[in-house]
Parts: sequence; C-alpha cells; structure tokens
Amino acid sequence: MKLTPEEEKMLEGKMGYPAQKGMEILYQLGEIYSAENMIQVENVHMPGASVVVAGNAGTKFVEQMAEKQGTFKAMTTLNTSAIDFEKWRELGFEAATHDMQMRLTAAYAKMGALPCHSCTPYLIGNTPRLGEHVAWGESSAIAFVNSVLGARTNREGGPSAIAAALTGRVPAYGFHLQENRWGNFLINVSVPLNEVVDYGSLGYYVGKIVKSKVPVFTGISQNVSMDELKMLGAALASSGSVALFHIVGITPEAPTLAAAFGPNAPEQTIEFGAEQLREAGQSLNKNVGQEVSMVVLGCPHLSISELEAVAKKLINKKIKEGVRLWIITAQPNKAYAERCGFAEIIRAAGGELVSDTCPILAPMAEVRAKFPIQSIATNSAKLAHYAPGQWALPTHYGTLDQCIDAALIGRFN
Repeated sequence: MKLTPEEEKMLEGKMGYPAQKGMEILYQLGEIYSAENMIQVENVHMPGASVVVAGNAGTKFVEQMAEKQGTFKAMTTLNTSAIDFEKWRELGFEAATHDMQMRLTAAYAKMGALPCHSCTPYLIGNTPRLGEHVAWGESSAIAFVNSVLGARTNREGGPSAIAAALTGRVPAYGFHLQENRWGNFLINVSVPLNEVVDYGSLGYYVGKIVKSKVPVFTGISQNVSMDELKMLGAALASSGSVALFHIVGITPEAPTLAAAFGPNAPEQTIEFGAEQLREAGQSLNKNVGQEVSMVVLGCPHLSISELEAVAKKLINKKIKEGVRLWIITAQPNKAYAERCGFAEIIRAAGGELVSDTCPILAPMAEVRAKFPIQSIATNSAKLAHYAPGQWALPTHYGTLDQCIDAALIGRFN
C-alpha cells in the first residue's frame, strides 16, 4: 500500500508504540484485501467493549495500549459491556465480571473513548454524516450507519477498531469504495409491515439468503420509522452478515431503483409476502411450551419512543411474580425516561430498566445461576436468533403486545 509520510512514521514507531501497533494491524489488513491506500477516519464505534468478547487477553491488550500512552485520534464510542454498572449485583452478575469490566472500560476511557456502552450510538449523539468514512463494529450498528445514515464502514472487529482509533486510519477497501456499495439482490415486499417485529422477520428471512451481499428493498412504506429500520438491519446482520442494505425512496443512496443498483443487474429477485412473513416468524419462535420466565426488550437498545410505548402498556399493571422483565437502553435514553416518568411506570409494574449491557454480550449464565429462567420472550429477531444457542433456552418471538402480555401473565400467547 501507499502510505503518507505520517502513516510511515506510525509504522516505523516514530509516533509511539500504540500507533505503531495499530498501523501494523491495519497495514496487514490492507495487504490482505489489496487496498491501495489508507483513509482518514474521525469516528470509531468499538465492538470489543465487553469482557465477554475481549476476555482476559483482550483486556490486557487494551490496558497495555493505555499504559504505553495510547491516545485515540478519532472520536470513539464503546459498544455494550458485560454488566449494568449501576446494579450489576441486583441483576445477577458476578463480582469477577464487574472487576474485569471496570478495568477494560477504564483503559478505553484513558485513551479517550466515550464510555457510553451502547449498541445504538447513533441514538445518543454519535451520528456520522452521509458519505463520511468511519470504523464501526457491532453488527446492527454497522448496518444502520452504512444503510440509514449513508456513512461508510466495513465490519470492524475489536483489533481493527482499536487500531483505527489509535491511528485515525482504515485501509481503503470493501464498503469504503463505491463499487462495493451497489445492490446485489432485489427484494420485493408485497405484505404490509406493521411494527418492528415484522421488520425483524423480513430481515431474518432475507439475511439467510443474501449472506453478506447488499439487498435492495422495494414495497416498504415511506412512513417506516427509525426503530423499524434499526430492527431490520439487526436481523439482516444476524441471520446473514449484511453490512449494507438499500430501501428505494428511503435510504440515502437509493432515491431510485437504478441508483441503488448502479451498473449492476440484480443477481436474484426475492418475493416477500404473507407466506414468507409467517415462515420467518415461525422459524424464530423456538418455544417448547407456553410458560415464560423472562421477557427482554432492547436488542438493539430501545429508543426513547420505544420506552414510551413500553411504559404506556404497563400503566397500572403488574408483572407476574417470578417473571423478570428487562427493558434495555442506553444511559442517555434512560435519563430521558426518568425525566418523562416512563422509568417510574416501568419500575412500578415490576420491570427492570437495564443499561450499559445487552443479553448477547453479557454473561447470562451468571444470571441463570441465581434466578430460575426456563424460557424467554422477545420482539427482537436478533435476540431470538442467538438466545437458543447462547442461553440454551427456548425462545418466544412476537410483537410488543405479546411480550408485555407474557410478562403480565407468565405465558406466551
């Protein structure tokens, strides 16, 4: 690759060990993907922010970079952690997990990261502009920032993201290049999509088919909400590894069908109607009975509008004894919920407002060891996809109303 004089200095160690280590990682990555040069980035979202992902070795590496005076050259937000920092004991997490997570977060913060610990940084202030090159990890956030915001990132893992933060660079390959952002598959949606669970089902069905390719959707309502787009991207990235999608007339790079495909013709056209919607929902509903002992909402983290919707459904109601209801969101939106009175309603009903973590990147075995959890319910296609394998629990997948009802009566209808 061609490096600038500043990048050469980094690689030679003239700008400190952390920058050198970061440039070594990025240079090798660029060589693998035949990148011609580096691209400057000023925005990173760090995926390796949970000790469940980083482990002991990853935590020590981040601490080493901090001890050697590593400084992030890009604004960096942290993805979800392994715990809720305020009430980790109450939720069932172990002290050892808390202590290691505190070490990891402190090391990132020492280098300049913002310890927001959210999988939806675009909802709390980290909102890149159209066409901006960024380095983001976390599959659902990658899909959103590429597709809905129109910024440009590859699927960054922990090592490449910290390298990008330390150097302010990424290799120019993949979705940073326009030729890789054109659509590959055409998806004709012919069934009305009425809420987030329908968008999750759509994404789950399509992701399994397109894998890592770029789907282009037609037939989606112009009134689609940001929450629905968030859930669509999360599902696409779970059943497949989709990092970019286009919706004609909605997402910024797809004002028309021709603009979405550019010089490409669709490799395949997929019809998504009522039968496919039903099939996707049934494939995610891996329940083996009707009893529910835990309901989880907030994968990805809930927006303030979603928190309002949950609160309205819980006014003057009580969660059934023995059922745990986790309402998961980022700290800023939790603060808004407190000010708006939504948090008080949720707690009065017996729900838990959870922040900083998520059930996929938390050590849920620790929670299960302390609380009897036999099955869960969720409106998240992403969580319904991962929970049966990660938690070894039967999973119910359905609408927000179904999930709230399950929390109130202890069974899924």
